Amino acid sequence: MTEYPFKKKVLTIALICLFIFLNVQPANAALRQGEEVPNYVRSDITGFDFHDQDLSKSSIAGAVARDANFSGVDLHGTVLTLSDLKGSNLQGINLADTLSDRVNFQKTDLRNAVLTNMIAAGSSFAGARIEGADFTYAVLDSDDQKNLCKIAEGINPTTGVSTRESLECASQGNTYKPAMPDR
Repeated sequence: MTEYPFKKKVLTIALICLFIFLNVQPANAALRQGEEVPNYVRSDITGFDFHDQDLSKSSIAGAVARDANFSGVDLHGTVLTLSDLKGSNLQGINLADTLSDRVNFQKTDLRNAVLTNMIAAGSSFAGARIEGADFTYAVLDSDDQKNLCKIAEGINPTTGVSTRESLECASQGNTYKPAMPDR
């Protein structure tokens, strides 16, 4: 049993390194002249309205974005590390393949969000609304996973996956949750 938390930590560290290597380098190399990737690193974007924008592959690391509107935003492949999103509207957001470790998701609206393959170790989801959110293969702290299972309901309209199934709520006895599917 003690083997699983160790494997989870090693897997998380490996995924973070892989994510940084694969995401940061190619994103810059793929840019065409005149294009920019949005960068909100260590910014105060409290209350900003980003509704339905494409902010994919951007960086919001270390940002304070309390009570901001990120509803319908495409943030897949972004870096959100150490950000504070408390009270923000994240309804329908795409956070797939993001590095979201140590992020404050307290009291956020994550209804119908896609959070697949997200690394969210050390993040807090206390008081978040998660109806219809898809957490498939997300790396979460086991306590967060257990607490989210207490309120998990609904089916994600984009992926068709139930929130309870994506959080693996039926297998509460197993604290290890693989970040990548077996192939």
